[in-house]
Amino acid sequence: MAAGAANAQDAAPALLGHQAALELDSAGASWLGTSTALVLLMTLPGLALFYGGMVRKKNVIATITQSVGVFAVVSLVWFIAGYSLAFGQNESAGLQPFIGSLDMLFLNGVSLKTANALLPGIPEFLFISFQMTFAIITPALITGAFAERFKYSALLLFTALWSLLVYAPICHWVWGGGFLGSAGVLDFAGGAVVHVNSGVAGLVCAIFLGRRKGYGTEVITAHNPVLTMIGASLLLVGWIGFNAGSAGAANDLMGVALLNTILAAAAAALTWKVVEYIEKKKVSLIGMLSGVVAGLVAITPAAGFVDPKGAVIIGLIAGPACYASSVWIKKLLRYDDSLDAFGIHGAGGLIGALLTGVFATTAINSLSEGANVGAQALGLLWTIVYSAVGTLIILFICKFTTGLRVSEAEEAAGLDTSLHGEALEH
Repeated sequence: MAAGAANAQDAAPALLGHQAALELDSAGASWLGTSTALVLLMTLPGLALFYGGMVRKKNVIATITQSVGVFAVVSLVWFIAGYSLAFGQNESAGLQPFIGSLDMLFLNGVSLKTANALLPGIPEFLFISFQMTFAIITPALITGAFAERFKYSALLLFTALWSLLVYAPICHWVWGGGFLGSAGVLDFAGGAVVHVNSGVAGLVCAIFLGRRKGYGTEVITAHNPVLTMIGASLLLVGWIGFNAGSAGAANDLMGVALLNTILAAAAAALTWKVVEYIEKKKVSLIGMLSGVVAGLVAITPAAGFVDPKGAVIIGLIAGPACYASSVWIKKLLRYDDSLDAFGIHGAGGLIGALLTGVFATTAINSLSEGANVGAQALGLLWTIVYSAVGTLIILFICKFTTGLRVSEAEEAAGLDTSLHGEALEH
């Protein structure tokens, strides 16, 4: 017996600061594996088709290829250092609130026997995969802000730097044991980490690059709303993994997060439709789909903290608010956020995060105790400032290395042929 105990002890993994020994929850692992696939579906092909249908025909392939490039770059960056920086435990007590460690470069120290202490029942390799899908879709969302005018080489460099220097630190602040999580900021599945972060970065990119050639003087219309419909539908389905998967288990919290996700999307689609009809006397397909996504964005930070009544209210508010941001504010300030990365994700994330402080209830989640708008606003302020400054610095780096914007001739011809040598058949 003593020898057997000694052998078992020898087999136990040496744990890093963020780790726990795996105590497998088979049902939870099955659900998180399914959720990982669903969230990956959000980017490929969901977001790729959603964005691809809204650009002009000459830029469809280029727009879809941006999502593919982001997927490839972020997956490797997350493996090399992103996960370690976001979720590692820094040995310095002074640095831990702000950034993780480099202990897990190339996932060193991760084994079949380890789990992240946040979810001790989930294999750490699975936790890494799930979080990687969040890291992938966040910069992919940014591409909607500079669609039809960004160099592909710049996209790859921007994505690598932004993932390491902007996404990983903010992820750590909120979810990895950083100072915002400790301050009581509630973000169930990425209102600040994903949507406000990407929306603000997109706005900075749109302003820094300037408007597309012909923007405001020529009619620029979506080439294929049906592609956008397919993409939005895949986003809706994938978002179930995004929000309900963030429960980390197959449990009661997963169930309410799933229902809240669907209800908020439906509510926002209807209120977007109402505002659009009042203004234009028509209801566009892309408008209603934008409303669906606005509701999904707004419920993301709140999905596991509010009850279904709160989810419906959040959705009802998100529809008109995101419509105003995407249509009226953009027109007033004359910036070219091509596919409304800020208009929907930035604005929707802000609304959802603040309303989480209003509607969070301990009847759904004990972590809602003490929830308030002030703490949520603090988290948003840090996210906005850091994302904006970090994105601006990275844009300057890209400008003086790869360059940022395609030439006027390339933009006029279309990025499909200019950058990729491919085109849709006429």
